[in-house]
Amino acid sequence: MKAVVLRGAFGIENMVLTDLPDPIPGPGQALVRIKAASLNYRDWLMVMGRYNPKQPLPFIPLSDGAGEVVALGPGAQGLRIGDRVMPLFAQGWLAGPPTKDRLRQTLGGPFDGVLTELAVFPCESLVPIPTGLSNVQAATLPCAALTAWTALFGSRRVQPGETVLVQGTGGVSIFALQFAVLAGARVIVTSSSSAKLERATALGAWATINYRETPAWGRKAKALTDGQGVDYVVEVGGAATIQESLQALAPGGHMAVIGVLSGGVGTLSLLPVLMQAITLQGVLVGHRDGFTAMNRAIAAHELQPVIDRVWPWQQAGQALQSLETAQHFGKICLDFDA
Repeated sequence: MKAVVLRGAFGIENMVLTDLPDPIPGPGQALVRIKAASLNYRDWLMVMGRYNPKQPLPFIPLSDGAGEVVALGPGAQGLRIGDRVMPLFAQGWLAGPPTKDRLRQTLGGPFDGVLTELAVFPCESLVPIPTGLSNVQAATLPCAALTAWTALFGSRRVQPGETVLVQGTGGVSIFALQFAVLAGARVIVTSSSSAKLERATALGAWATINYRETPAWGRKAKALTDGQGVDYVVEVGGAATIQESLQALAPGGHMAVIGVLSGGVGTLSLLPVLMQAITLQGVLVGHRDGFTAMNRAIAAHELQPVIDRVWPWQQAGQALQSLETAQHFGKICLDFDA
């Protein structure tokens, strides 16, 4: 089989298309032919050595994939050859709260990822693809979609009529917009691009804010809600945006902290958190039970993932470089059949 392997040192330039032996599924495992993958900001950070500088090399990057079961190991249960499946990001996290051990079993670092023609997974760590989705569409679900789902329906479920503020128009943010609209919430979307905000409106955004034109967008969001503030913030920006997110929130509001696009270290005033009883929750994707619940909702509502561009999988390095520019709307994907 062929795989793209990061060899020798971190950096996109060190991603090499390599011939490797075909893996053989062991007891309780399935061999999956990868058909598609999608990119996350974490993947870029991993390849560049910024997420985990101690990640052993060589390794196979990328966390999100979809494919077809082509062989089963001894005692494998719950799957058949030909089933279309997606692997869990955290391979051992099937239900319940995260644990240190569960969060060490993640694809695309420290475990080898899906940038390979063939991969072996435990059967219990594979989830069926929702009816009606292509392989490329399905490859967007394991990280970006599940992260958005967990943020909105995890510890505190968004309610109809509540207001959700979503930052930007990347993969997690667009899924959060789609899921919140399905739940009957009003969604405010921020972006520096008026063209992207128009597309967000077409997807159901209730209001939009161009943060380049309105740097104090937290106050603007509060004004849009007649001074009450928003109930939810899907926080993907990190250090440079979290203070504005706090400004936007209503008393008792909930902030799902997901990304660090602007950096992970900054100054945070705790006064509004304390005085307004705001909840901050870190979200790291989610478990199998949440994944299957999300997939039922996707199938029932015939939700279509938003895909910006599809690259041939051998051009994964170029695709990662395009991700770094942050010009995309929705997901950047790789097609293994291209």
